Amino acid sequence: PRTNDWFLIKSPMPGLTIMATYLYFVLSWGPRYMQHRKPYNLTNLLIVYNMAQVFISIFIFYEGLDAAWLRDYSWQCEPVDVSNTPGAMRVARDVYIYFLAKLSELLDTVFFVLRKKEKQITFLHMYHHTVMPMISWACTKYYPGGHGTFIGVVNSFVHIIMYFYYMMAAMGPQYQKYLWWKKYITTLQM
Repeated sequence: PRTNDWFLIKSPMPGLTIMATYLYFVLSWGPRYMQHRKPYNLTNLLIVYNMAQVFISIFIFYEGLDAAWLRDYSWQCEPVDVSNTPGAMRVARDVYIYFLAKLSELLDTVFFVLRKKEKQITFLHMYHHTVMPMISWACTKYYPGGHGTFIGVVNSFVHIIMYFYYMMAAMGPQYQKYLWWKKYITTLQM
């Protein structure tokens, strides 16, 4: 595959190692480490992290539209362009950036552990954050482009809204009155 030499793509082992480390930290080591500690105050880090996720999601959403979906893509069935043309490589690069974004989102759960917010670590949360990076890895390696990019574009749009909400929530109680739309986020995520 043309993406084979890209960082973390050649073999599934780096990704699987990251996922195993993530699961070990979130399910075992992290909770034991935090057991007799006070929750960390990560307010400033969370604001910066969520802002970065908003910008990454905006970039991926824009790229998905500009490089693919608002160009000559078929809304019925778009095959993967396996050529090395600039357009095909741009889409492949965007799929790769989406994969890296999914890896960076593992920090969501790490922050939950460090803030002792165990109730937010649900089965669905863990499933999503464990499966999406590996699916994104496979997409980057074997079929970076085509109709599958639609999922990344839609997911990135949802993440723009979601991480903007999280950023505002992290800024403190004075912003709560502007977050009346929280109940709609879960519906949007589904």
